[in-house]
Amino acid sequence: MSSAEARIAGAAARTAELSGNLSGLLARIEAACRMAGRAPESVRLLPVTKFFPASDVAILYQLGRREFGESREQETAAKIEVLRAGDHPGIRWHMIGRLQRNKARNVARWAHTVHSVDSERLVNALAAGARAALDAGERTEPLRVLLQVSADDDPARGGVTAAEIPGLAAKTAAAPELRLSGLMVIPPLDTEADAVFARLAALRTRLLADHPEAEEFSAGMSGDLESAIEHGSTVVRVGTALMGARPIISA
Repeated sequence: MSSAEARIAGAAARTAELSGNLSGLLARIEAACRMAGRAPESVRLLPVTKFFPASDVAILYQLGRREFGESREQETAAKIEVLRAGDHPGIRWHMIGRLQRNKARNVARWAHTVHSVDSERLVNALAAGARAALDAGERTEPLRVLLQVSADDDPARGGVTAAEIPGLAAKTAAAPELRLSGLMVIPPLDTEADAVFARLAALRTRLLADHPEAEEFSAGMSGDLESAIEHGSTVVRVGTALMGARPIISA
């Protein structure tokens, strides 16, 4: 087999793998929605493609996916250039990882949604970056922002406390370059996910009382999406169950 034939065979095998994983995952989400008494269309799948190549994103695009979750600014920017050359319109990129303020300006150029906002200084940096991107014609609408809520009040893990949500939500909603869109949570490995999601559902209800537009609830991953859907998640961020084991890539 020539190298070209090997590449074609490899691409076909990866397409079949991702297609099978995607079908199984969508069926799993649909079943979880039925168990929770929810419409399947009320929960979106966000494929987490961080650490995986642009070719995998292209395959998922051909399989009908348009939203993708990433966590590293430089990696995502490189994928965007590759996919732009291949003509993949309509992709919406989500920043789901912790974001440093010095990366905010670049992220604001390409992100449809940032899931990990947890400080007023980051809100300010994203607002400035989004304004610059709007002025330069690099984006046409405000940047959607989700407030990451701490599941255990450990600042090392990221996220704001429950008491900090109202103030940060008001700050975000007041920025015309941003659109306050909801909450995000990542249950730590040493916590009970069901309890975390239940607590966040209550916090979400309080947020919606003041900001009815902030309907997004980003919660649930490969191992706990059923519990998240039961508690009202509107978008589940799934990597391993869709993409398989993370490839070994240097930092």
